[in-house]
Amino acid sequence: MVLIQEAETLEINKISKKHLDVFKVISEAADQIGQEVYVIGGYVRDYYMNRIQEQAEFDIDFVTVGSGIKLAKRVAQQLGASHISVFKQFGTAQVKTNGLVLEFVGARKESYRRDSRKPVVENGTLRDDQVRRDFTINALSWSLNKDDFGSLRDPFDGMSDLEKKLIRTPIDPEITFDDDPLRMLRAIRFATQLNFNIEDNTYDGIRKMAKRLSIVSKERIIDEINKIVLAPKPSIGFALLFKTGILKLIFPEMHNLHGVDEIDGIRHKDNFWHTLKVLDNTAKKSDDLWLRWAAIMHDIAKPPTKRFQPEAGWTFHGHDALGAKWTPKIFRRLGLPLDERMRFVKKLVRLHLRPIALVSDEVTDSAIRRLLFEAGDDIDDLMILCRADITSKNDRKVRQYLNNFDKVEQRMEEVEKKDRLRNWQPPVDGKEIMDALKINPGPVVGKIKKDIEEAILNGDIPNEHDAAFDYMIKIKDKYV
Repeated sequence: MVLIQEAETLEINKISKKHLDVFKVISEAADQIGQEVYVIGGYVRDYYMNRIQEQAEFDIDFVTVGSGIKLAKRVAQQLGASHISVFKQFGTAQVKTNGLVLEFVGARKESYRRDSRKPVVENGTLRDDQVRRDFTINALSWSLNKDDFGSLRDPFDGMSDLEKKLIRTPIDPEITFDDDPLRMLRAIRFATQLNFNIEDNTYDGIRKMAKRLSIVSKERIIDEINKIVLAPKPSIGFALLFKTGILKLIFPEMHNLHGVDEIDGIRHKDNFWHTLKVLDNTAKKSDDLWLRWAAIMHDIAKPPTKRFQPEAGWTFHGHDALGAKWTPKIFRRLGLPLDERMRFVKKLVRLHLRPIALVSDEVTDSAIRRLLFEAGDDIDDLMILCRADITSKNDRKVRQYLNNFDKVEQRMEEVEKKDRLRNWQPPVDGKEIMDALKINPGPVVGKIKKDIEEAILNGDIPNEHDAAFDYMIKIKDKYV
């Protein structure tokens, strides 16, 4: 077990001058008040993984044997930092300086009541503080003390776990997860982001302790889930959530996509693994969190719409409409926003089957117009999702579908050039209708606007003000 490595082996000179200068100020401040101080956690881990970029903003954690607040105040004074936040009840403080967020805490022992996330805290040693860390790779620390500046403290062999690409708890995983159940999601999140494996005992601990997540707020849970969704290959995390039993507890609708039925030798694909493939395909094309959520949700209502018809095989008619209907209540339960981001996901779930239906040469410009009208400025994202939804193992079939989408996009471009329907606004608004026809506000105005809209979408009139105004005069006797 590695306890201390000599400073010269750390190549401390490879740390950026900006960060090293801050570390030296903190070292001097700690020396002045007679406290030990260490850099701990993510910064040290990322240094060894070559994931630190000099220009990036960083949160850097420091643990001191003594008062974290006292040290933070001294550091802020010496750095000339104007912003310091003190959290007395937790014994922590935060200093912001030159694009860095410096977090200070006194070394402590910490445990949690079984029914609460509020810790019971006592003063402790550096090792006490490292013991309470979530994973060995996050317990790595560097001394910033004068006598051994830059030396590594690694009491749980985290360096070996970094080399092996392992997520492992410093102590018995059941104790670690019992104290703070969110660490189970963090294990899965780190495994996803870093493409690490979860060590066997730690993995078994997650499976045993999964129900303990019931005491964790949905806000903290969805924060970890979103970090998984935003990972380079989010399927890693969702597969782990499924296999450990966590997905069934927090997102049963997604868990219920799993499974394959067979009748008369005819099977349907497993919609859970298909969804993960669609999610990964989407992730290759876009970093947008909500487009990735649309990929997660696009087939969410397939289980209740599944039917077997002897002449057609397995069908899922209406899963697009039902999935759109489910979207707000699922977002509400998970703690996701209910604003335009939810409405974007809902729209893409509702429309995700439409482009493939436009492949036929017989499809009219009117059908293309309607899709452009309904999708608006989200049409490009819809097409990314539709292409991602092609997951056949048959390369010839995949190429055929993608070529068909190319044709659809070409036709959409031609119609859009002519009719300008993306992010469409009525060429004749309600006020002009009321003034021209001398009518009061009411449902008749909406009916006239709808009639004009249908005429434009059907291609009966161009999407222009004068044509729409003339059409309004022509049909006015139906309503006035």
